[in-house]
Amino acid sequence: MAATLDIKGVEKTFSIDGRAVPALAGVDLKVEPGEFLTVLGASGCGKSTLLRLIAGLDTSYEGSISLDGQRIRGPSLDRGIVFQEPRLFPWLTAARNVALALENAPLAREAKRRAVDEHLALVGLSSFGNAYPHQLSGGMAQRVAIARGLVNRPEILLLDEPFGALDALTRAHLQDELQRIQQDEQITTVLVTHDVEEAVYLGDRVIVMAPRPGRVAHVFDIDLPRPRRRTDDRLVQQRARILETLEEISGESARPLATQPVGPLEARPALA
Repeated sequence: MAATLDIKGVEKTFSIDGRAVPALAGVDLKVEPGEFLTVLGASGCGKSTLLRLIAGLDTSYEGSISLDGQRIRGPSLDRGIVFQEPRLFPWLTAARNVALALENAPLAREAKRRAVDEHLALVGLSSFGNAYPHQLSGGMAQRVAIARGLVNRPEILLLDEPFGALDALTRAHLQDELQRIQQDEQITTVLVTHDVEEAVYLGDRVIVMAPRPGRVAHVFDIDLPRPRRRTDDRLVQQRARILETLEEISGESARPLATQPVGPLEARPALA
């Protein structure tokens, strides 16, 4: 079942050379069940830090993060995560790499095998279960990582720039695959990216983060039907608006955010 994610007043500070360096300040977000949220921003805006907090990989922060009303206190099978690099074990086959995510699942061996087979099929790799990572292309290896992130049937899927290291054609193909899988599975999804086109193409909403410290600057609703076409004029217009917003943020990060309401397919200012 898809989950509701609630992030309230989240603040995160790192200690670097004895100095307190704020990474996130007052982040408030609510992600609805089955929503595809994309988090966009330049390097250093705290988007990957936020994803680590949601994943439970870091629990030292102020505020609260909860999934279906339960505070996140550490990693759990109810959250699948996919990183920029596939992080596959080179001595294990694709099927065994996916199966690793089921090590602690309360399933019989046959049920685990079926789950692995089903999820390799879901990402189009049914005939590559016995292949080793060095025998897979970069895009295929990332598909294995996505299958591993989904095999536990998590309530939410977290993706940290999963296509950033791929060539343009492979990236576009996997974006289409991810869009299909997310719609078929109706899984709540949070994707962190620095790619404006990717954020707009995949997201139901695009969160634009401002840096130093990281905070939600603007929210864009992408209320367009799926499957989407990259050449859709409405997507092109949204990309242009978001690029303008990013340029404003990078050039005038200290400027107060606007608060006036805006119309359809426009940015909404973040709530204070």
